[in-house]
Amino acid sequence: MFRFGLRRFATAAEAASPYGIKVSKAQGSVKGFIGAIGNTPLIRLNRLSEETGCDIYGKAEFMNPGGSIKDRAALYVVKDAEEKGLIKPGGTIVEGTAGNTGIGLAHVCRSKGYKCVIYMPNTQSQGKIDLLRLLGAEVFPVPAVAFENPENYNHQAKRHAEKTENSVWTNQFDNVANRRAHIETTGPEIWAQLGGKLDGFTCATGTGGTLAGVTRYLKEVSDGRTECWLADPPGSVLFSYVTSGGKLNERTGGSITEGIGQGRVTDNLKPEIKLINNALHISDEKSIAMVYRLLDEEGLYMGASTALNVVAAYELAQKLGPGKSVATVLCDGAYRYADRLFSKKWLDSKGLYEAIPEHLRKYIVLE
Repeated sequence: MFRFGLRRFATAAEAASPYGIKVSKAQGSVKGFIGAIGNTPLIRLNRLSEETGCDIYGKAEFMNPGGSIKDRAALYVVKDAEEKGLIKPGGTIVEGTAGNTGIGLAHVCRSKGYKCVIYMPNTQSQGKIDLLRLLGAEVFPVPAVAFENPENYNHQAKRHAEKTENSVWTNQFDNVANRRAHIETTGPEIWAQLGGKLDGFTCATGTGGTLAGVTRYLKEVSDGRTECWLADPPGSVLFSYVTSGGKLNERTGGSITEGIGQGRVTDNLKPEIKLINNALHISDEKSIAMVYRLLDEEGLYMGASTALNVVAAYELAQKLGPGKSVATVLCDGAYRYADRLFSKKWLDSKGLYEAIPEHLRKYIVLE
């Protein structure tokens, strides 16, 4: 009986994936929630790669423990406050955010023992508010007004921190610790995962941290050879800013995407804006169609902002030509947006139902 059991064990050991063992040894174990942030897989998007004759990759940021790329920025803005002595144990982290940064901060604060206060526009879903509260954050939904208005959620967050003892406003849009997160982690990870063979990188920007940080790293390590392009949704001014050589237009319109697009050049983006090669404007019609393509062709259940990034990577690959490699970030999944993205009523209300190829409409399962 013992020898039979031993033979079965040996067979199982021999069947173990050598690649899986190699990766597991390299990763080892991590210390707590914050140790699990980053080092996400880089996924080759097979169908899109075949269509373009390029290798198109998506960095699986939805696999961060808080569910999005914003876990990286959340960790770094808190680390920055700690390094500068701006907060002591048991203190309060305050931020103005409409989405994933708040969720990342709520997770990081719980893991480090800080209180978390979030100001957000009252246009956000109740589900998002409930999730933040479930994670222990105190949430203040306030009227959605322009950044220039003193009652903008960011300014209210700043004032809250100023009047609260042992508190810091992390200021994700203009705190360059956000950008630093991607110089030190995201950029180096992508470069190492591709063995230094990367011709292009593109992604959209909200705070500017991801695009600026990854661009800075890739430009330096490739000696300028890797092209870095901004991807921009409707309603944002950054496409016209980049393509016009620095003319900042007034913001008009909007997009179904969340957390990306901007009406100004943030302090995170400003230092690297001249390193950006060019920009791509991506329509909501293209983004929503890609949500469904990724689900159908790649088995990836992604949100609209991720889909926009993938459309941009696809178009950049077409511009660079066959044989090139292009990367982007898959910033989060569709779980927080499913009640809209897969709802016929919502798609009709946005005029986007017809943008979805007929053979993919089988995934529209909600009324």
